[in-house]
Amino acid sequence: MDLLRRSARRSRTSSRSWPKAAQGRIIWVRLTWYVVDMDEYVSNLKALGKAYREVIGTHSPSMALVQVVRLVEPSARVEIEATAVVPR
Repeated sequence: MDLLRRSARRSRTSSRSWPKAAQGRIIWVRLTWYVVDMDEYVSNLKALGKAYREVIGTHSPSMALVQVVRLVEPSARVEIEATAVVPR
C-alpha cells in the first residue's frame, strides 16, 4: 500500500503545480510510471486505479510502466513522469 500512497501524493502534487489559470483545463497526454517492484504494483492495481481516477479522472492518456532497479530518492517506490498540454 506504500506504493499507492506515494503514487496518489505525487500525482496530486503534479496536478497542483500548474498555474491557477490552467487548473481544470490540463489534458494529460502521456504518463510513464517507474516502479521498483512490479509485483507490488500489480497486487495494488484496483486501489491504484481508484486513486488514479480521483486525481486524473477517467481520461486515459498513453501510459508506460517500467520496472527499475532503484529511483534517485532511495526510499521512493514509484516515480511518475507526466506530459500535459493546456489548450488555448
